[in-house]
Amino acid sequence: MTKRGTLLAADDNRNILASIKMLMENTFKEIITVSNPAEIPAALRNGKPEVVLLDMNFKSGINNGNEGLYWLREIKRLRPSAQVVLFTAYADIELAVNGIKEGAADFIVKPFTNAKMTETLISALDKSQGKNTKRKESEKTSMFWGESPVMQQLHTLVDKVASTDANILITGENGTGKEMLANEIHHLSPRSDAPMVAIDMGAITETLFESELFGHVKGAFTDAGTDKTGKFEVAENGTLFLDEIGNLSYSLQAKLLSAIQRKTITKVGDTKPIPINVRLICATNRDLNDMVSKGLFREDLLYRINTIHIRLPALRERKEDIAPLAGIFLKKYGGIYAKPDLSFDESAITKLKDNPWPGNIRELEHTVEKTVILCDSSVIKADDIDSSPQSVRIQSSEQKENGTLEDMEKEMIVKAIGECKGNLSVTAGRLGITRQTLYNKIKKYGI
Repeated sequence: MTKRGTLLAADDNRNILASIKMLMENTFKEIITVSNPAEIPAALRNGKPEVVLLDMNFKSGINNGNEGLYWLREIKRLRPSAQVVLFTAYADIELAVNGIKEGAADFIVKPFTNAKMTETLISALDKSQGKNTKRKESEKTSMFWGESPVMQQLHTLVDKVASTDANILITGENGTGKEMLANEIHHLSPRSDAPMVAIDMGAITETLFESELFGHVKGAFTDAGTDKTGKFEVAENGTLFLDEIGNLSYSLQAKLLSAIQRKTITKVGDTKPIPINVRLICATNRDLNDMVSKGLFREDLLYRINTIHIRLPALRERKEDIAPLAGIFLKKYGGIYAKPDLSFDESAITKLKDNPWPGNIRELEHTVEKTVILCDSSVIKADDIDSSPQSVRIQSSEQKENGTLEDMEKEMIVKAIGECKGNLSVTAGRLGITRQTLYNKIKKYGI
């Protein structure tokens, strides 16, 4: 291997510095080591390193433990082209994530493996020298990242945190793709060969919660005719995705917290604890911090599920991605409905971009599907797109008077969905039913 580039390694542990120098001496042409962060500016000026390996915590303790972030900012100010790889303990992963947001290229968790250290530093060196380090086509998933700056930044963050076992909380409005992102994180993680199990927490009743998550033994309650394996066990060695975590009642939050803290579950009707090994990803469209302040969500549970917080932006915040997404859906539904040669004209693209899309990507997809079904021409114009959030029209007064109870129920649901701008969680709450009941009625009435 041809040696190239310069590495600056900054760590207060001289043994680690010696190990890094020995490990990377066949890769880098020059390796500079400093054990005192005050030496970093001079090393940057004199050595002009392409890659900097920066410890996140030195003994001097500047800025309440955020010394690594301080020196990251200094490095990016003094030598913007340098690729900074953060070196951190597992407990400080959140600091490293903040570092990624501030311009770090990657991070490595202590204790490290030689293979991981070598791979990460070579990747940073390649990036500094303009080599293509993007994932191969075979490694890509169905997640659409788009070209908007906010999504590109999020993409970088996800690539870094997916390889860890840290619990992740995904927030964002309905329809932004939280479950798809959870699938992407699972796919990129070391647990990808094990299952990802998804649960809608808003659809689980109080009485079935423990049985669904922890399982039960035969005879534990009426109708428990056989043993049941809970979702935690099904997801063993994989990922457990808890959607709509904000809809979980306060009493059930305590039971979930206990399982997470102890890393064990006990089946209903049994006394034997079962060890669990899952990576937890939660999602919600609600403001959990606000719920904590109002006494609706446990603060200790929020800390447990929120090691890494990822916020998915609304579609209106990433307008650059609307046209490409619409094109993907047009191709998809053009194939489904045997209309493969469809395209949007400029007026249609403008209308799509100007729409606020309160229902986000899900609403955009439904609008494109409806447009494909109804269009008569191969070129779709602005007038062909009905982008109003309430696509199903309410019956006339005469129809109301002559309608059945089912007609009236359907009308009430359609009206509520429209008033709630497609937010099914809010709609279910307004109607006084669970999300699962609402889903069943939407399917029943073809809404």
